[in-house]
Amino acid sequence: MENLVWVEDSPVDVLHEIGGRLAKTGGFHEVLDRVVEFASALVRCDSCLIYVIEGEHLVLRASKNAHPDVVDRLKLRVGQGITGWVAEHHEPVAISEKAALDPRFQFFHELPEDSYEAFLSVPLMSRGRVVGAINLQHRLPHTYKRKEIRLISAIGFLVGAEIELARLEEINSNLTDQLQTRKVVERAKGILQRELRLSEEQAYLALQHQSRQKRKPMKDIADAIILSEEVRENSRGARVD
Repeated sequence: MENLVWVEDSPVDVLHEIGGRLAKTGGFHEVLDRVVEFASALVRCDSCLIYVIEGEHLVLRASKNAHPDVVDRLKLRVGQGITGWVAEHHEPVAISEKAALDPRFQFFHELPEDSYEAFLSVPLMSRGRVVGAINLQHRLPHTYKRKEIRLISAIGFLVGAEIELARLEEINSNLTDQLQTRKVVERAKGILQRELRLSEEQAYLALQHQSRQKRKPMKDIADAIILSEEVRENSRGARVD
């Protein structure tokens, strides 16, 4: 991925560049990773986190620093912590030092960034609704300039709709995958019921047991059963011919 260098660019050029690059971006997490990249290039920082609203919670979905055990899992309620306050009030918060002493601050022991001094959080907006928040942090005290706050806020307005669209597309894709998995599992259950004279519950438990034993998704086990049945059917047909 090419490096982003926008030091000499005007804010309009920067936002235009962001819009153009996002238009070429793929899935949900790729969009979020791009936003992290954009924000970190505009305001040099030690940490950049993106939270996305899902139901009544903000879920950590992207991070400049690697947090594989926390991303997609850590969540807080809207209104909880500085990030939750920003999402609830639709306003940015900039703290130049000792951010952890702010009464709104929420500690997460899984995040080393909790010990950082400076903290900037701005809302991600889509059609007047908050869809998340983007947080920038510095290990040492850092005074966020008005220009920096406005640029990150502008990103929040620019990418909010794109993030919301990518999230909805991911949800629809997951629902499609779940429906396909259900169809395959149902077909495999029918084969087991017919071939082994099992009840529907017994056939499902057999699939589940194989899935756990082989450490493979149930869909893979079901696909293998269906393939085996098709091979047998083709073999029978060949012998008849």
